[in-house]
Amino acid sequence: MTIKAVKNIPEKKLKAVQEIKDLINSNKTVLISSIKGIPGSQFQAIGKKLRGKALVKVPKKNLIKRAFSESKKTKIKELIEKLDDSFALLFSDLDAYDLAGELLKNQTAAKAKTGQIAPEDIEVPAGPTDLVPGPAISELGALGIQIQIQGGKIEIKEPKIIVKEGKEISQGAADIMAKLDIKPFLIGFTPVCAYDSEADKIYLDIKIDKEGVLASLLDSYARALPFAMDLGYVTEDTVRLMIQKAGSHEKKMAQVISGEVVEELVEEKKEETKAPEPKKEETVDASAGLASMFG
Repeated sequence: MTIKAVKNIPEKKLKAVQEIKDLINSNKTVLISSIKGIPGSQFQAIGKKLRGKALVKVPKKNLIKRAFSESKKTKIKELIEKLDDSFALLFSDLDAYDLAGELLKNQTAAKAKTGQIAPEDIEVPAGPTDLVPGPAISELGALGIQIQIQGGKIEIKEPKIIVKEGKEISQGAADIMAKLDIKPFLIGFTPVCAYDSEADKIYLDIKIDKEGVLASLLDSYARALPFAMDLGYVTEDTVRLMIQKAGSHEKKMAQVISGEVVEELVEEKKEETKAPEPKKEETVDASAGLASMFG
C-alpha cells in the first residue's frame, strides 16, 4: 500500500487566496475584464484613473479559481469558466454596469495589424483624402475602392467595406487603414462579466452601447408622446402640448365663428337691397289691359 504525499501549499499562495476572498466579501462588485493586447504603460495609466473607484488585481488563474470555489458567495463560482489567459479582476462598490462604463471610457482607438480579426465590418468612407496620386491608387484599386482625383488629391467616390466582421485583416487592408487613419480597434479594459455580491447575481456578456441606448430612448419618447396625446394622458410633458393645442383650436374656432357672422350679415344686406317683386294681381291686370288694346 502506497501513501501519496500531501503537497504543502506555500503560505504566500494561501494569503493571496484569502485576500481575494476578503475582497469579494467587502466589495459590491467583482468584475472580470479582458486585458488582452494592452501595453504595460496603458495598463498602468488606466489603473491610476480607476483609483478611488476600483481596485485592479491580476492574480494567477489557479488562485482565483480556488478563491471563488472557497468563497461563501457560492454564485461567484459561475465566473470560473469565464477566466482566460489575459484578464484582470476588479473589485469595486460601484454597480457592475457603472464600473463597466468607467472601463469603456478609458479605451483608446488603435490601428489594425495584419492578421487581426475584424471586430465588425470595416468600411472606408466616401470623401476627400490627403493621399496624393501614386502607389496609393493601385493599393486602393486592389481593394475594390473607386476613386477620382480632385485638386491633386485622391477622393473616394463610394464607401467600401474592405474587411467583413470576423474576417482576418490582410496586409493591404491594414496598410490602407493606416494611410487613411482608420482605427477599428479599441485598446483598454474590456468588461466580460461581473458578480454583484449584494444581489447575489451574475452578469454575463456585459455590453454597453450608450449611443445606441440613447437613440432607442429618444425614438421611444418620440413615439410615446403623440400616443399619450391621443389618449389624453396628462403628464408634465403632454399638458404643455395640450394647452398649446387647445389655444390653437380656440383661434381656429374664433376665425370660423367670425367668418360665419360676417357671411350672415352679407346675406342679410343682400336681402335688404333686392327690388320688390310685383304682386301677382298687378301683373294679371296689366296683361288684361294690353289684350283689350290690341284685341
